[in-house]
Amino acid sequence: MLKNQIRKKILKIRNSKHSRLLFIDKKKILKIIKKANIKKPLIGIYYPVNSEVSTIKIIDFLEKKKFEISLPILKNNIEMEFYKYKTNDPLYINKYGIPEPKKKTKVKPNILIIPLVAFDKNLNRLGYGGGFYDRFLGRMGRNIIIKLGLAFSYQMIKRVPTEKFDQNLDFILTEKEIFKK
Repeated sequence: MLKNQIRKKILKIRNSKHSRLLFIDKKKILKIIKKANIKKPLIGIYYPVNSEVSTIKIIDFLEKKKFEISLPILKNNIEMEFYKYKTNDPLYINKYGIPEPKKKTKVKPNILIIPLVAFDKNLNRLGYGGGFYDRFLGRMGRNIIIKLGLAFSYQMIKRVPTEKFDQNLDFILTEKEIFKK
């Protein structure tokens, strides 16, 4: 099955389910972060849109644990950079309908919490097709210590078709379990 066909199928399922009632355990995220023993964790996370796993409570939880949070801003239709964010900071909606921080303090996260459309047991991620995260991860290399995807268990498929530029993840956390390398 081609990537676009998989995207359409999984997004249709995700949009039809009551995913808002499913929650990811914030404490499991904290455990993954602490186990990595990073001196100064800087978390790059997404602000949820449509039927994505909600990160709003996760952001609030991590802020209360004194972690620095950043959100992505899309640049030039191909690049993405991360900028500091605190709960209640003003956001604006970009042309893709994604909230981005108005304040512009650029940072380089060492932990990324990433949205996805589908995944497989080998931690391959299928995104929305823009390649923003793959390019960012390719550019950042080993500076990203943890790549954590958030998904609902029904987003798992047998095999995600991959190409040479696709970046796999270190962890995928669903409402039911943790997949890791």
